[in-house]
Amino acid sequence: WRAFAGIALPLAVPGIVTSALLAFVFSWNEFLLALFLTRSQVRTLPVALANLVGGHEIQWGEIGALTVIAIVPVVLLALALQRYVVRGLTFGAVKG
Repeated sequence: WRAFAGIALPLAVPGIVTSALLAFVFSWNEFLLALFLTRSQVRTLPVALANLVGGHEIQWGEIGALTVIAIVPVVLLALALQRYVVRGLTFGAVKG
């Protein structure tokens, strides 16, 4: 168990972090499932954004505000996990 925790796990952490980040982004941006399978009271942000475009007038202020709200969690998570991904990319390339 000690060899796994000392050798294999540090090598696997960047892949696990990258997979978790991609899973978060894909579930955060799941548009079609939320559009067709949910009620209007429980809309997700991408569906709410799509509903703002249409009709006679496009509400640019609300679209901009919702876009910022939708992007901020993804960017913060990516910045928080960036060092693990970069460390994994350089882990095998560093000699010694």
